Amino acid sequence: MQPQLKKTRNIGFIAHIDAGKTTVTERVLYYTHKTYKIGEIDDGTTVMDFMDEERKRGITITSAATTVFWDDHRFNIIDTPGHVDFTIEVERSLRVLDGAVIIFCGRGGVEPQSETVWRQADRYKVPRLAFVNKMDRAGASFSHCVNMIRSRLRAVPIPIQIPIGREDHFEGVIDLVTMKALYNTDEDGSTVTVGEIPEACREEAQVYHDQMIEMLAEFDEKLFEKYVDSSPVTEIDIHSALRMVTLTNKAVPVLCGAALRNKGVQPLLDAIVNYLPAPSDKPPIEGHDPKSAERILRKPNIQEPFCGLVFKVMTDKDSRLVFLRIYSGKIEKGDMVYNSTAGKSERLARIFQMHANKRERLDIAYAGEIVAVTGLKYAMTGDTLCPEDKPIVLERIQYPEPVISLAIEPKRKVDEDKLIDCLNKLAQDDPTLTFKIDPDTGQKVISGMGELHLEVIANRLRDDFNTDINTGRPQVVYRETITSPVKHSAEFDRVISDKRQFAGISIELRPLERKSGFVFEDKIRKPDVPKQVRDWLESSLVESAQCGVLSGYPLVDVRVSVLDVIFDQNDISEIALKAVANQALSDAQRKAASKLLEPIMNVEITVPDKYTGGVIGDMTARGGQIQEVNLLDDDLAGSSALDVLKTITAFAPLSALFGYSTALRSLTEGRGTFSMEFSHFGDKL
Repeated sequence: MQPQLKKTRNIGFIAHIDAGKTTVTERVLYYTHKTYKIGEIDDGTTVMDFMDEERKRGITITSAATTVFWDDHRFNIIDTPGHVDFTIEVERSLRVLDGAVIIFCGRGGVEPQSETVWRQADRYKVPRLAFVNKMDRAGASFSHCVNMIRSRLRAVPIPIQIPIGREDHFEGVIDLVTMKALYNTDEDGSTVTVGEIPEACREEAQVYHDQMIEMLAEFDEKLFEKYVDSSPVTEIDIHSALRMVTLTNKAVPVLCGAALRNKGVQPLLDAIVNYLPAPSDKPPIEGHDPKSAERILRKPNIQEPFCGLVFKVMTDKDSRLVFLRIYSGKIEKGDMVYNSTAGKSERLARIFQMHANKRERLDIAYAGEIVAVTGLKYAMTGDTLCPEDKPIVLERIQYPEPVISLAIEPKRKVDEDKLIDCLNKLAQDDPTLTFKIDPDTGQKVISGMGELHLEVIANRLRDDFNTDINTGRPQVVYRETITSPVKHSAEFDRVISDKRQFAGISIELRPLERKSGFVFEDKIRKPDVPKQVRDWLESSLVESAQCGVLSGYPLVDVRVSVLDVIFDQNDISEIALKAVANQALSDAQRKAASKLLEPIMNVEITVPDKYTGGVIGDMTARGGQIQEVNLLDDDLAGSSALDVLKTITAFAPLSALFGYSTALRSLTEGRGTFSMEFSHFGDKL
């Protein structure tokens, strides 16, 4: 049956690690009767964390989708990881979601990854609710968490609930819209009892209620008029204003609870219905024609041509699932769809509604739905699917650059091809995982977002793909150069197989500026030297420059000029010419005082202002050279050091940056991020 767009909510649960996101999701599944037993992380019985690695570590690693029903509304939910190493899962989920619930720990408040996911939601303009979880924990403070949302995230939080009691005495929540107390009275929390606000909480509740009305009046003209005239404000007025400020991202309603103690989850579900957008509330999706680049819009209804975005690919030993957000039109199993990004047509074999790792077959899927399909061999994350006669290309998903690398090799030589095949499959699933074979060292190197990320990849290779591997630190590839100009002459005169092989050469080596590479120059003035001889000398010198005299690394930032050559005009010897060129270059390098150059990376670090000094000191100790320190947003000059972000640009040797992601998180309490790219081979800093 076709779902009603107005009663559909495509939402995600996102948070810092250990804020209780998966615990909230498991209660949502239970209270919506999707499951009949509450899954617990500590017991390894959660539905949404279904991978062995997730249950073993007690954290979410990959996003999981499910569909539940509440109050006659359909929720398509994506549960995302909280660890920074798996931020791509949040990135691609937010790209296709209409709304989000951001969960904060009542004690920790706005933690480092909270900031990251908040900025991601800002980038995609995703309306959101805030849920302050763990109100039963020692040190939990609702007001402190609300203040941190305001100061650190520069948002406008509007509490629509406050807790009844705190820490061990947390009993329930006060709904500031209805001014009623809500309690979960039975052990599993399935029954919500509505009562009067306790006497001890009435004054505080009234203060919060008045503040809520006052804040909403700033954004809602109708409410403002009633506020100024001191007219009665109804629940409908408040609901309408809250929905408006949420959908327009002007403010964020804040709720609270304690999911582990089964308190406060049902009111959160009601808030999702009341305040987060349906697909029909969102503007038409925008794309462009793949040929003309003309702007195209697709409205969220089934009368429009089909348009969908691939936001996730999941590959295992047996199948390849492609996760798809349908923005317009509909698809049926067996349909031919056109991948406008790759320029290929493929047939949809099956369509599934996902419940974590379980699949429910569908014959048809409509606009506004999130489904998984099989049969698509070429579809990758970020690709657009559409009819071939109505092509459109949607904006692609942006991926963060990998920041850490690991050398990897199979324990058995016979598993070489299998390892490469498995890595290619994993890289299709995870765009932040890259894999290459280093042309200089021959090492297989994987790169990712952090040490945990690569550790999980290594474990998946062993456990999921049955590939035994060894891992280690990647080799740093150096280069060689010279420090002074030199001229050198050499001769080659030998008898090989009863035949004399003779040639002589004069060359000049000169050091060049960094990033110049290896430059060959023909300065032979003799007009009778054949072109073939000149070509042999050039190819031999270029080839010889690939192996320097110090440690066998390539020779760079050097100009080699051939000044003269002598040979037997009657019997030109290719062997002798190439041998003498190789010999002359090696000898000249030794005379010119060769030295090693190391790879220098261009590093850009983003940190809150209060950590700038420590990060600069650490980078300098690593041999880095600071280039610039700038405000990320000039408009924030003079703001609190907690708010202001600064970017530090530096040159640093690659050899000093292994493990830097972990060090930076330690220096900045997890709030710093960085990216790096190769700049040049240079002198040791």
